[in-house]
Amino acid sequence: MMKAIVSFLILTFSLSLYGFPGKPTSLFNEDTSQELDLRDSIVGYAQEHLGTPYKWGGATTEGFDCTGFVYFVFKKFGIHVSRSSSGFENFGEKIALDTSLPGDIMLFTGTDHTNRNVGHAGIVLQNEDGVIDFIHSSSSKKHFGVTITRYNASGYEKRFLRAIKVL
Repeated sequence: MMKAIVSFLILTFSLSLYGFPGKPTSLFNEDTSQELDLRDSIVGYAQEHLGTPYKWGGATTEGFDCTGFVYFVFKKFGIHVSRSSSGFENFGEKIALDTSLPGDIMLFTGTDHTNRNVGHAGIVLQNEDGVIDFIHSSSSKKHFGVTITRYNASGYEKRFLRAIKVL
C-alpha cells in the first residue's frame, strides 16, 4: 500500500511539474476517514433530537425551527452555518443531490414552492442509490418537530432548491 501511495505522489508531482492539467482521481476517494467519522457524528447527534418540538425562532433543545436545528447541530462540531434561511442563499459548496452524503445540507423553498428562495433546510441522513432520507425540524401538523423524511416520497421534491456541502 505504501508503495502505491509513493507512486501516486510521484506521478502527481511529475504531472504538475510538466504542466499537465488536472490530477489523477481514480486511485483515492476524496473523503478521508476523518471526514466520514465527522459526518457520522453529525447525523448521529442530529438523530438524538428526534421528537424535539418545532418552535419558531428556536435554536435550543426546548424547540427548533428548521435553520435553528441545522445551526444547533453543526455548532456542536464547531462548524459555522447560517442561522437564517436567507443566509443559505449563497452559502456552502453546491453539490449534485445524487452525490450528497450524510451531513450535507438540503435547501428547500418555504411552503410556497413558487417562491424560489430558501425557506427550509435539513440534513442528509443517508443517500442509498438516490433514495434520500433527511432530518429537519418541521412545522407541519402531520410531522411536527424534529423528524426524518424520505425526500423521494414527499412533497419536498417540488420545493427542493439545492444540496450543499459545508464540510
